[in-house]
Amino acid sequence: MKQEYTDIIHRCFRCGWCKLPANYVDFNCPSYLKYRFESFASGGRMWLIRAWLSGEIEPSERLARILFSCTTCKNCVETCAIPKIKDMLVDIFISAREDFVNTGIIPPAVRDYLKAMSISGNPYKRPQEERGAWSDGLGIPAYNGQEYLFYVGDEGSYDEIGMKMARATAGLLRDAGVSFGILGAEETSDGNEVKALGEAGLALHLMNETIRTMAERGVKKIITLSPHGYNAFRNDYPALGGALEVYHYTQIFGFKFNDRMPKRRLDAKVTFHDPCYLGRWNNEYWAPRFVLGSVPGISLVEMERSREQALCCGGGGGNFFTDMIGSGRDSSASARVREAVETGAEILAVACPVCYKMFDDAVKAEGLEGKIRVRDVAGIVCDGAGDKG
Repeated sequence: MKQEYTDIIHRCFRCGWCKLPANYVDFNCPSYLKYRFESFASGGRMWLIRAWLSGEIEPSERLARILFSCTTCKNCVETCAIPKIKDMLVDIFISAREDFVNTGIIPPAVRDYLKAMSISGNPYKRPQEERGAWSDGLGIPAYNGQEYLFYVGDEGSYDEIGMKMARATAGLLRDAGVSFGILGAEETSDGNEVKALGEAGLALHLMNETIRTMAERGVKKIITLSPHGYNAFRNDYPALGGALEVYHYTQIFGFKFNDRMPKRRLDAKVTFHDPCYLGRWNNEYWAPRFVLGSVPGISLVEMERSREQALCCGGGGGNFFTDMIGSGRDSSASARVREAVETGAEILAVACPVCYKMFDDAVKAEGLEGKIRVRDVAGIVCDGAGDKG
């Protein structure tokens, strides 16, 4: 672990604020919400990491499970009361994961995910040539010097819901007259989740592969489907020589091409969930709301926990693939869809394929299909525009 981290770990005095939102309405740490042991909260992890580094406890499967259950949502960063330590909290957890990965003490689900990424280049173990299948029938051109590259990532390429979201977004870009293309089978993983799970070497390899591909194609501007990819391209790639002008698709539709979007009235009450990697990681709270608010007929209502205080869907930090938290009534995804229902909204809007899948499953598990639907921002706009995609 980096020296700068080991020097400050002892400053955490386990006040417990890290597992709460600023308005204290409920627990806001997904792993603590599920397990209700202090060891699964950020303060407990800090105490355990300190004990491990000092030799008071040995590395174990139990400790690994605690470390890898963190969703890297940054709620603890938002609410920590210690200025010298708060901004490093998630970095410390990821650094500890790196040490565990290097020693081979990792949960089986994490091992399987990293193995799939190493062998197949994606967590779905699907062939590389299938990466562009999501765009079949849309008439989307391959990238060849257009103004933007539309990057869909692993979920947009292979997950059924992610593919649906990618199609809606690409269709809107097309109908708005945006100059863009896709890499299709040449697209490679952005490496964000691999890095979050502590496999720094593999993450670096994936990122360098993506940088190489984009440099060969001359890509300068990129639109991402997922906030996770947006985060990697915005915050990790520049230091590796991959500086790009990066936008999440809601920023493109919100602030650059909003006047070009086809708009038709959609009478519905909608509440929006802030993805952690768009909100707390990158401070973008307004673009998705601006897009939704620009659709005639939509009434936008807020959940009690929103923006900086939003409850994570539970899928971040690799948990979407490793399922270290699991489902059930105490999962953050289930808690979040119940909170959405309390607003009276008919639609829970998302801007992330991970959130989309997590909440869609939670709605079914909670038996709320008749009360609320989960839709991504692009899909909602498509509804209002006649769903041309």
